[in-house]
Amino acid sequence: GLWTTRSVAASFDGTMLGNSRRMSLRTPAVCSPFLLDSVILGSVLMALSVFATIHLVTYPASAYNEHVYLARRFGALTNSVAKFNSAMPRGMPTGVGSSQHCPSSSFLLRSTSYPSRKTYGARRNNYIPNGGYSPLAVYSTAASGTGTTGTTALTNPLIEMKSVPSAFPPFDRILADTVVDGIKDILKDCDDRLEDLEKNVKPTWEGLVEPLEKLSDPLERTWGAVQHLKMVKDTDALREAVESIQPEVVQMGLKIKQNKAIDFKLLKDSKEYSGYSEARKRIVEAQILSQKLSGGELQGEDQAEFNRIQQRLAELSTNFGNNVLDATKSFSLLKTTKEEVKGLPESALALAAQNARDKGHEEATAENGPWVFLLDIPVYMAVQTYAEDRDFRKTMYDAFITRASEFDDSKGDNSDVILEILRLRQKKAELLGYKHHADVSLATKMADLDSALGLLEELRGVSLEAAQKEHKELEEFAKAEGCTHNLERWDVGYYAEKMRQKLYDLDEEKLRVYFSLPNVLEGLITLIERLFDVKVEEASFKPPVWDESVMFYQVTDKVSGKPKAYFYLDPYSRPAEKRGGAWMNTVVGRSSLFAPEGEDVRLPVAHMVLNQAPPVDGKPSLMKFREVETLFHEMGHALQHMLTTQTEGMVAGIENVEWDAVEQPSQFMENWLYDEPTLMGMAQHYETKEKLPHAEFEKIKAARTFRAGSVMARQIHFAMTDLLLHSEFDESKETPYELDRRVAAMTEALPPVENDRFLNAFSHIFAGGYSAGYYSYKWAEVLSADCFAAFEEVGLDNEEKVQETGIRFRDTVLAMGGGKAPMEVFKAFRGREPSTEALLRHSGLLATSP
Repeated sequence: GLWTTRSVAASFDGTMLGNSRRMSLRTPAVCSPFLLDSVILGSVLMALSVFATIHLVTYPASAYNEHVYLARRFGALTNSVAKFNSAMPRGMPTGVGSSQHCPSSSFLLRSTSYPSRKTYGARRNNYIPNGGYSPLAVYSTAASGTGTTGTTALTNPLIEMKSVPSAFPPFDRILADTVVDGIKDILKDCDDRLEDLEKNVKPTWEGLVEPLEKLSDPLERTWGAVQHLKMVKDTDALREAVESIQPEVVQMGLKIKQNKAIDFKLLKDSKEYSGYSEARKRIVEAQILSQKLSGGELQGEDQAEFNRIQQRLAELSTNFGNNVLDATKSFSLLKTTKEEVKGLPESALALAAQNARDKGHEEATAENGPWVFLLDIPVYMAVQTYAEDRDFRKTMYDAFITRASEFDDSKGDNSDVILEILRLRQKKAELLGYKHHADVSLATKMADLDSALGLLEELRGVSLEAAQKEHKELEEFAKAEGCTHNLERWDVGYYAEKMRQKLYDLDEEKLRVYFSLPNVLEGLITLIERLFDVKVEEASFKPPVWDESVMFYQVTDKVSGKPKAYFYLDPYSRPAEKRGGAWMNTVVGRSSLFAPEGEDVRLPVAHMVLNQAPPVDGKPSLMKFREVETLFHEMGHALQHMLTTQTEGMVAGIENVEWDAVEQPSQFMENWLYDEPTLMGMAQHYETKEKLPHAEFEKIKAARTFRAGSVMARQIHFAMTDLLLHSEFDESKETPYELDRRVAAMTEALPPVENDRFLNAFSHIFAGGYSAGYYSYKWAEVLSADCFAAFEEVGLDNEEKVQETGIRFRDTVLAMGGGKAPMEVFKAFRGREPSTEALLRHSGLLATSP
């Protein structure tokens, strides 16, 4: 979820696989032209992006990573399959997370599913010499009211955003009761501008494209801010407000995409088209396809039915995500004796004690309890990995894998929601002239159905045999450890962690003291500056934020000293209000059209969202290795958004990047954690300042491929299920769960449990932008592994060549955005087409070495 970032709370069955990989889920915060059903609502869970919400997704490591995103392009994404950690549960689409991964132009114009937001030029009197415009100065004239009922246009922060030139939304003042009035006002203005454009449109860039971008920009920025808050600061009132106004936002998107006066084919047939840059031609081609996929070529009742389907799909997608969130929040398990929680690390007990205090047990401590266990990822994964009480693990597993189903105690069952979504997507595909939804989804991606399934089949053949061998070895190990029963899903993570500790003498929990968030951030920044010749530091000003823990950074060009971009970082889990997963999303994108007065371009702004354990009992946030991977993953999405050199907003950063290429930069960044100078440069004990022992680094590197076959097989399972649900599913012959079990039999060594309902929380494909696109994680992983191989080939210890290769990666993969076809971008960096060799080698599934 590079998705712009998106974060779809990915669902997984908690079965730990034993590898430290993750996926990122991206969830679109706004709406993509061709994915109005999942993107416009922005309630996609990650997750992911990649990007601009690339995210959102992304997604986790050892037992972990519900990394979604998600919201991503967003923020979210060419995805290379989310990598699951050693204990990644089934069903959890790693994140953005989405990353999952969003583009910088209006979501109303988006030809991808990434959200994007733009801002109009800023006033000179608010200019910050550092680069940027102070949101504090821009909004300083606003009334002191906080957006309570009865706010006027003068105090409504969303209405202010319509005309006030700031790239930084007033997140602290956008409250539930400002949403409906604010968005209605902006929709009215958008409608008026559209009517004016219809009367005066000309088949030129200045007469069609620019006015269209300008009319959609205010809605894109404000609706994107609202959707972001719904994901990180959810309340019943905000949810009600979003659901109330969302149909009107969807309708405006359809009205623009289906407008007969705004015909990009006229632009393509014009005399000036031949003189366009490659980027502008890509924009025109993408908009023509987007208009088709948005029903723009339909007539009469067919178009009316298409619009009804879009509205209903938007509603269903929102309902799906809400049901998952509600089911996750509704579960609570109290433990009162030390025997019940035996085996759990102190960090997990501290979080559970904090949960208990939040629920009224004021005396709760990590040492003596009581402890309250929720389904948030840091706690859930700790139970699946370390809890010695098998019944405890099973209770948590059952609750997680049956969220939002008939087996769940919460009110929302997604079983019927899934069926209706699949029916409507099929009907929509038929209206558009396609055989099935998979063809609709893949129309905007690098792959077609045959090539996507072909890659999955190639990897399935390699991974299934390895997974079966790994499972047999785990069974034998468990027996030797005294296990007298057959291994079940809730046993795999527990024994896999024990086996990893024994094989590699590696205890990830004990390594946390070497990975405090401040040290990890410093190491990540050092790597970015080393590879890409930029400077990253906390900005000299801080705009309004949605939570006091949110950080704010500036990216500066080392040569000119001028700022290039900004980003927010929201690192900590807040289960009561924040969706699970990890994602990156865009706030605004790079654009010459919206350049402030006196400047050449508007600078890009992103936000990165994680869900790691917060500081507890006076200690900083201590990260598991998989959480470090997640941070690096989402930063990859953000870097593509921030280091773009495109000036056309509709192809800058992650905008207009084919979905199955978005995860390339995010997964690329993860590889650097196995580079000794990078990891050892940041791994330092948070109290003693002692460096991570070299022997521990070697163990981490050796354990990288632990149960890699099982990890890959799980991802192939998710991706194939997604593609088959959207291409050959027939509900008269089987249920979605039966199809899922049929795919599991071909891909996994351990069959799902009888009541497995991971599909009911598979937000990536039912509430995010990944429908018939989850394969993107693996597709992009091929690209990212091959890109990292370029650094291996010049020698990771050859600093001059590494920096030279880093600049080439920056100037191609990160810079070119959606202005060039992703295969051409890849070839510009590598000099050839991609190969699966590096991916299989990095996964330990290839005997040969470079």
